[in-house]
Amino acid sequence: MSSDVIEIGEGVSIREDEFSETFTKASGPGGQNVNKVASAVQLRFDVRNSSLPEEIKHRLIRLAGSRMTGEGALLIRAERFRTLERNRADARQRLAALVRRAAQPPKPRKATRPPASSRKQRLEAKTRRSEVKSARSKPRVDDS
Repeated sequence: MSSDVIEIGEGVSIREDEFSETFTKASGPGGQNVNKVASAVQLRFDVRNSSLPEEIKHRLIRLAGSRMTGEGALLIRAERFRTLERNRADARQRLAALVRRAAQPPKPRKATRPPASSRKQRLEAKTRRSEVKSARSKPRVDDS
């Protein structure tokens, strides 16, 4: 990975000026340093105003789910490692992996019909269930 561009593949890349990083104290590993050193990284990537193609933006927003803010920014928090550098690299790798997944177009769905055997099986199950339910009702009395 280059320091000024994150290569995604197939001509898609993210420039470093398109995302921002803030550093906070991590809750994870760090020993005695955990209360002194800001080693956690919060990466903020503005998806809506990025240079990504529109179809990738839409898929990325859908994939990101709860990591998206109301303003359309993707938040990734990395605090797995003890050092700031490793957490920074982890956040960037996770961003790249998410954009890579969004860059892959979904496979088109092929319309299929259920086989005749499964249709027959379904109707037989419905008939059996109907018979079970009708057996629960009170018997009819004929007055003839």
